[in-house]
Formats: sequence, C-alpha cells, structure tokens
Amino acid sequence: MKMWTTAIEDAIRKIGSNIVGHPGQLPHIAEGQQYEWGDNDDWIEGFYVGMMWLSYEYSKDSFYKEAAASWLGDFKHRLDHHIALDHHDIGFLYSLTAVAEWKITGSEEARAVGLQAADTLCKRWREPAGILQAWGLESDPENAGRIIIDCLMNLPLLFWATEETGDNRYYDIALQHAMKSRKFLVRGDASSYHTFYFDPATGSAIRGGTHQGYEDGSTWTRGQAWGIYGFALAYRYTRDEDFLNTSKSLAHYFINHLPEDSVAYWDFDVPLEAGTPRDSSASAIAASGLLELLDLLDADDPDRAIYEAALLRSMKSLVDHYATSGNPEAEGLLKHGSYHVRGERVPDGHMIWGDYYYLEALIRMQTGIRGYW
Repeated sequence: MKMWTTAIEDAIRKIGSNIVGHPGQLPHIAEGQQYEWGDNDDWIEGFYVGMMWLSYEYSKDSFYKEAAASWLGDFKHRLDHHIALDHHDIGFLYSLTAVAEWKITGSEEARAVGLQAADTLCKRWREPAGILQAWGLESDPENAGRIIIDCLMNLPLLFWATEETGDNRYYDIALQHAMKSRKFLVRGDASSYHTFYFDPATGSAIRGGTHQGYEDGSTWTRGQAWGIYGFALAYRYTRDEDFLNTSKSLAHYFINHLPEDSVAYWDFDVPLEAGTPRDSSASAIAASGLLELLDLLDADDPDRAIYEAALLRSMKSLVDHYATSGNPEAEGLLKHGSYHVRGERVPDGHMIWGDYYYLEALIRMQTGIRGYW
C-alpha cells in the first residue's frame, strides 16, 4: 500500500538524520520532540540499531548497514565488562544487534557476540523457581524470585543459540521460562499480570503484581502486547500449541479492549479522563505480534479475519494520527508513547521500542521482512 511506503520512507529518513546528527550516540527516553542521546548503558539501545538493520534491508543503502555494524564492538565491550547487564533484557539488546547482523551479513564475529549474550542471559536462570530472574542480583531480596512478561521477547535469543550450537541448554531454559510465564502471568480471562513473584528458596508461587501498570490486578497494555508477540514466537520455536493458543487469547483481549481509534491507553483498567496517557508503543508491539500470529496460523483459521482487520485499523491509526511524518523537528517516529506512568516517568513521549516495532510492522506488511527475533 502506498500509505505504508510513504510511512516507511519517512521513518528511514528520520533514522538517517539521527545517525548523522548524533554520531557515536544512542537514544535514551525523553519527553518532547528529541531523544536524550548518550552511551550504551540502558536496556533499550538494541532497538535503534535494529532500526538501522531494518532500514538497510528495506532500502539496500549501505549507509545503514555500515552504521549498524559499527556498533558491534561497543556491544561486545558491554558484554566483556558486564556494563549494566544485571537484568533479563539481554535479548532486546543483542537479538537486534549481533543476531541481526549474523542473519543479514553472515558475520562470524556477530554470531560469536550473540552466543556470548545468550550465555550471559543463561546466568540469570534460577533454581528451584525455574525462572530467568528479571532484575537485579540473585541476592536482591525484592527481585530474586521475580519474572515479568517482557522477558518473553528475550527468549528468542536462547532459542536461536540452540539452533546455532545444537546445545539444548538454551532451549530448555527458554521453554521452561515460557511455560512458567504462561501458567502464572496469564489470567483466566486472558488478561495478564506484569510481574509475578516466587519464593527463590523453594520455588513456591507467591503473587502476581505490577511495576508499570495501574494496579496489581490491572492489565498494563504494553505487557499484554509483549505477551501476544512473545508467546507467538515461543510457538514458532517450539511448536507447542499451548503457546499459540495463549497468544491468540491475549490478542483477542487486546483487540476487544481498544478505544475507538484502535490505539491503546497505557493500561486497560485505568479510569479514563481528559489527558489519560496513551501508549502508542503498546499498539506497535501488538501489531508486530499480530503479524507474527498471521504468519503462523493456518489459512483457514477462523480468527485470521479478526486479526487482519484489527492490524489494519491499528496501523492506519498509528500512521495517520500518531506518526511524526512531516515534522522535521521530531527525532522519534511515534508520538504519545508512555514509559512508566505510575512512576511519573515520561508519560507522553517518543519510545524507541515503539519506533522499532512500528517500523518492523510497516516493513513486514510491505515486504515480508520479519525482523530479528
């Protein structure tokens, strides 16, 4: 569709402008028209490099390839010196950088960095709880037995590592964590907890809760979107039908609770009033998840039409009303993303992960290029 082509080309121009305007820097979260730019020391830097790889695959312009590949050494340095890696988001960082580079260019150096990252993620495996600890050190009393739904998007790094090495250790960890997430993070009505706590000494389940949602029993929209995409990917790698059915159920819940313009507020249960923040990044992630589902479903699956219609409504709304097309001052691709509303951190701004999934969805719809999970 011409609409998608125009949106993609505008996005790629913005990415190119950011590369030129901020050499050697990566975007951090900020309110307003511009990102804060800095070093490779947060959980989000992989998304920017992933956008460079998408831009290269779409445009075939070597400028984007060279810009993306130039970051591999910095990401290896981060691994070698364990810089800000006491969290599970290693898949977000390295699937879109090292693994993407290996898949696109065949770089053995990139493959080695990807496998090193997978080994680093495996160090977060905790027995007897049988989980990948989300945040903090193993000795952290608050986080020692904690999982969060976001981690489903980090598991593809481990599934990929087994494919590359034949070592089932990575696969087994990813599978067990996905099964645990399905059992404890997904509620009976297909809504989701953001986080769940286990006793780190015994592995006993304690309670569900939230960190970024409205309240413990609410459904944080970005978490629900992570679940749609993450369980679909778990099915792609394992062919366990339970993961596919869970992804479908989460997708139905997400679609059925969207507002009129098909772009999510930051939590499905927050009271709506003037100025309630949206989260365009949640809808971008969900759109990418729906594309993954559509790629996995049988041609005669009765839910296909529902997902296709919802995908088109959401993406058209993002392109028409949330994209920064035509605004040369904006460094991000999508307006009205939220980071941590409950914590009063950037309730309305550009979210680099929202930008990535928006571009991934657009390019996948237009060309079939899947992204790097």
